Amino acid sequence: MELQLFEWPGDGPAVFFAHATGFHARCWDRVIERLPGVHAYALDMRGHGRSDKPAPPYPWANFGRDVAAVAREIGLKGALGVGHSKGGHAVTLAASLEPGIFAKLLLVDPVIGPRASRPGGSAEGDHFAARRRNEWDSPREMFERFKDRPPFSLWDPDVLRDYCDHGLLPNPEGEGYVLACPPAVEAATYAGAMTTDIYPAIESLTIPVRILRARQRTEGGPMDMSSSPTAPDLASHFKQAEDVFLPQYSHFIPMEDPALVARHVIEMLA
Repeated sequence: MELQLFEWPGDGPAVFFAHATGFHARCWDRVIERLPGVHAYALDMRGHGRSDKPAPPYPWANFGRDVAAVAREIGLKGALGVGHSKGGHAVTLAASLEPGIFAKLLLVDPVIGPRASRPGGSAEGDHFAARRRNEWDSPREMFERFKDRPPFSLWDPDVLRDYCDHGLLPNPEGEGYVLACPPAVEAATYAGAMTTDIYPAIESLTIPVRILRARQRTEGGPMDMSSSPTAPDLASHFKQAEDVFLPQYSHFIPMEDPALVARHVIEMLA
């Protein structure tokens, strides 16, 4: 299997970025442009972007293994690992699988639920992502359709353009474009979210960790991407972790405020 890795050379410290389900590496562009001199890497996860798309299932342990394997391949040592949503889960697992690749972690609203959660998940076809529109005339059409609709209407417009420009691939069966993360793969990825118990990996880590948490779900309300999937007590399960609660943001913190994420990266590198 081939994985696409993007690199921004620099003389400064190394930072490795991992994206969320349904997204791609270039969603980090507006964060990275605010990090002059940093040697940055961003990975298209399996099933996403320009990486290979194996058939389901998509257990989340594989995303952590992929990050660890890529880090070994490029000789990554002592980097800052930055992961949003599923990406936060992936860099955490990778740090446990391959000690030394990351010196610190910045987890941006990671999909790591309470310790009491039990593995399980819905069938791929049951998830809304399986019904997502797949075919588009152009990235511009996609941008125009999304820019005034939540949650995209809250995003930095430049991030939304990157999401659309790099989130489509030429349609192999005809004209136009298709999603770089096919709807069936996105649904399978959501279904694989609860198949891995990550807490043994969390408890094995001794490196510093910072967790950025979005607003909490309203009691009794539906679980959607406007609220945080992160366990409120997650920081207490790491040996060295701090919790930063950001109730003014939805789950899409890097999309809404890339400058905020860049500031946290700079603080952790310092």
